[in-house]
Amino acid sequence: MADDSMAMLDAVRKAIEEGDGDFLRDAVHLLAQSVMEAEVTELTGVPKGERAPERRLTSRNGYRERRWDTRVGTIDLAIPRVRDGNYFPSLLEPRRRAERALLAVVQEAYLLGVSTRRVDDLVASLGISGMSKSEVSRICAALDAEVETFRNRPLLEAYPYVWLDATYLKVREAGRVVSMAALVATGVAMSGERRVLGVELAPGNDEGSAWPSFIRSLVGRGLHGVRLVISDDHAGLVKAIREQLLGSGWQRCRVHLTRNAQDLVPRSARSMIASAVRSVFEQPDERAAHEQFGQVIDSLEPRFPAVARLLLDAEPDLLAHFTFPEAHRRQIRSTNPLERLNKEIKRRTAVVGIFPNRASVLRLVGMILAEQDDEWQDGRRYFRPESMALIDTVIEGKEVEPALLMAS
Repeated sequence: MADDSMAMLDAVRKAIEEGDGDFLRDAVHLLAQSVMEAEVTELTGVPKGERAPERRLTSRNGYRERRWDTRVGTIDLAIPRVRDGNYFPSLLEPRRRAERALLAVVQEAYLLGVSTRRVDDLVASLGISGMSKSEVSRICAALDAEVETFRNRPLLEAYPYVWLDATYLKVREAGRVVSMAALVATGVAMSGERRVLGVELAPGNDEGSAWPSFIRSLVGRGLHGVRLVISDDHAGLVKAIREQLLGSGWQRCRVHLTRNAQDLVPRSARSMIASAVRSVFEQPDERAAHEQFGQVIDSLEPRFPAVARLLLDAEPDLLAHFTFPEAHRRQIRSTNPLERLNKEIKRRTAVVGIFPNRASVLRLVGMILAEQDDEWQDGRRYFRPESMALIDTVIEGKEVEPALLMAS
């Protein structure tokens, strides 16, 4: 054993002296996989492949791939997964990529001479004023390559549920500060996992024409199996959904519609409007929801005809979620899940304030979304796989168990 260890040490020393990167990468890869397997064994209570129900704390659930940048090169890791989704390797640092992207944006803004007072304060506190333009360009190019890989990765799984929304950021362009829309798409796969599907940047005054190309790019990357798209009534978005995602339904966000209805009445009546709309969504099934919807419209028609017309026109799209499994309805009736992600983008980009150019927006927002995608994969499933199997077995508002459907 001692001879083997000495031989290994000699081999490692020789590889270092000769600069054998492949050998070192393989060694780091082997070590990293061993560390992760040991950590998951401690988490589950039993080694891989061993049957010991009395000692098992949780179960393994396959692997997921992730690229790891190290001093000896990029390594493709196979990160073990567990059923309750609470494992993250100790050798990785969560949220590190977004921190690198933020640093690059700050450096670029400073060197281009378009930084704000907020960015100048950051430069001083971080001590990065001595960075050369060539070094910042090199860092930005490396980060841009990572973001492009994430944004253009193939979408291999079917995604029955897709959320679409936009968040707005300030960007310096042609000597002016303009508002730009970051278009974001998330989805839930048949496995119940929540994923970030894509991100694109569009001028704030041209958002309507950007949605069709954005959705087309998602389809081009393999987006398929979409049953329901959840979004607000953005300009050009609904038309793009119906043209690009044929066969899918559209769920109009109930939160945004409630706000639209409240804008049509005096302030004193807004809480009453919100309660009336809420009463529709509290119904147990589609039939009861349509009945309650009719009663709400009848009660509003005399005093607020504009609200009644708005609700009447929106009824089919507002109640689309009732034809899906009951366990999913609370999450798929609005864009709230995606808006929480947009708030996180706003919070983590607020330190920049005004971005120096478009590329810097995609660099930082792309890294934030890539990290969020990793965290979702490491966390609990958004929906249970068995409930996802019920999506296409909802008949007349009643869920049918798959076994019962097969027996019939």
